[in-house]
Amino acid sequence: MTKDFTSSIRTVEDWPKKGISFKDITTLLKDAELLSASVEEMAAPFRKDKVDVVVGPEARGFIFGVPVALALGTGFVPVRKKGKLPAKTVSVSYELEYGTDTLEMHEDAIRKGQRVLLVDDLLATGGTISAVMEMCENIGAEIAGLSFMIELEFLNGREKLAGRKINSIIKY
Repeated sequence: MTKDFTSSIRTVEDWPKKGISFKDITTLLKDAELLSASVEEMAAPFRKDKVDVVVGPEARGFIFGVPVALALGTGFVPVRKKGKLPAKTVSVSYELEYGTDTLEMHEDAIRKGQRVLLVDDLLATGGTISAVMEMCENIGAEIAGLSFMIELEFLNGREKLAGRKINSIIKY
């Protein structure tokens, strides 16, 4: 039976700024059964693919990325904002609505030729996950797919990821 994930997501209007309907996953995370089911649904489409490692951007990509990695029997690579990792890093900068941001991961986190699954809580415009994908591909990794808990279809983020295997559990 399919779980009713949608009713477990709290919508907070006008947060973090006016006009935004923020999708709050903390209400899903506190329910052990729903959390377990969501991780399984995020991992399931990639079980038969050869995934060497799961990569997730901070902070909510960590929440789902680590258990998805465990479900797939792989390791996890964190992607952090600039200046948060202690060893030598690779980075990519990308455009935000107002300005730019930079993401980093350890340069030895992924080896050339490894197949990676990118995991995050939300696909909105696709900017963050596109930057993560670019960083992985620059190292020589192959993208096995992308998995999200929530997709905001009206923001057309999927268009930036055209040609990729994409899984999203809840679509708004």
